[in-house]
Amino acid sequence: MQIPTEPYLRSLEYRPSNGQHIIAHHTDHDIVVYQAYNDEIAGFAIKHQHLGGDHFSYNRMSWIKPNFLWMMFRCGWAQKANQERVLAIRISKQHFDDILSKAVFSSFNDGYKSHKAWRADLETKDVRLQWDPDHDPYGNKLTRRAIQLGLKGKALEEFGKERLLSIEDITEFVLAQVEHVNAKDLNQLLVPVERIYIPSDASVINSIGLDQ
Repeated sequence: MQIPTEPYLRSLEYRPSNGQHIIAHHTDHDIVVYQAYNDEIAGFAIKHQHLGGDHFSYNRMSWIKPNFLWMMFRCGWAQKANQERVLAIRISKQHFDDILSKAVFSSFNDGYKSHKAWRADLETKDVRLQWDPDHDPYGNKLTRRAIQLGLKGKALEEFGKERLLSIEDITEFVLAQVEHVNAKDLNQLLVPVERIYIPSDASVINSIGLDQ
């Protein structure tokens, strides 16, 4: 796997115990998000380095997650049906921030002036944002909340076809690490090096409800 790793227990030093945070592997210029697919979709993506093929639909919403352990919870460490292949997708920070700037919350909250304003955003924007409980390696809920972003329409087309920097199949790494989880030996568990990510635009920070 091309993404650097570190012991899970060491990574806890860099993970807040609560609040809403984007935790991700990122460099000066790019950031990694994760998706899990079946063999057909993943195979096409790895071969062609974009999303597509007969088994992938651009007419549905597709969710990306920057947090590795959140992805592991959702795909059951690559054990769930149609999520047997885990992909690490690298995009530019500029692209990721652009996605965040277009996001509308999946559920109404106090950040909107009115329910009508929220509904208007739902009808016009192609990105959905959810803050959900983060999870530990065993799948237990944590107080800290993790972000996931649903893409559809133009946003998904741009993400899947035009602006991906690379796609890496990390399933082998995932399957190796779940052995430590199953053995309840977190001393041996490795995870991608992930740190808190803060968008460069203050308006985006405020609009998505990010804690600092």
